[in-house]
Amino acid sequence: MRLLVLAVLAVVGGFVSQFAHGDTYNSRQYYGGWNKHPVKPYYYRAYYYKPKKEYYGYKHQYVMYYPSYKKSYKDNYYLYYNQYQKKYWGRVPCSHYETKYEGKPYYEILQEEDRKPEVKDIPEKAFQKQDKMPNVPESKDEVPMDLPPDDAPPGVTTE
Repeated sequence: MRLLVLAVLAVVGGFVSQFAHGDTYNSRQYYGGWNKHPVKPYYYRAYYYKPKKEYYGYKHQYVMYYPSYKKSYKDNYYLYYNQYQKKYWGRVPCSHYETKYEGKPYYEILQEEDRKPEVKDIPEKAFQKQDKMPNVPESKDEVPMDLPPDDAPPGVTTE
């Protein structure tokens, strides 16, 4: 009986040490909640990601929402901003969960030469439609980015 108890303890101890070692599942990417800039007229949320599966911690970029941007373009968009390069690099429609997109990833990317630090300096025609989401930034594997959550900034209607 004593050997059976020791064997069970050894197995349980092995499971516990595996979790303590850091081999547990962690999300490769996720989005934070919305924040309103205290002075400027926009909202932002962080997009956290791991460039590779083994990366400890997260890097981040931003998803921006400008209520006034809607007036300039036919649709309303969340824009992706690379805070390391200080440039916008793509966008998704705010309504990406609506029926017209049928839950499919819809993304528009900017070519390197069209990426600018100010959204007002990017012409509409510079955004190139993609059939899929781009890969997680800085990654070498083929893991696509997740779409942002379907919640709008607090008190904002994005339709």
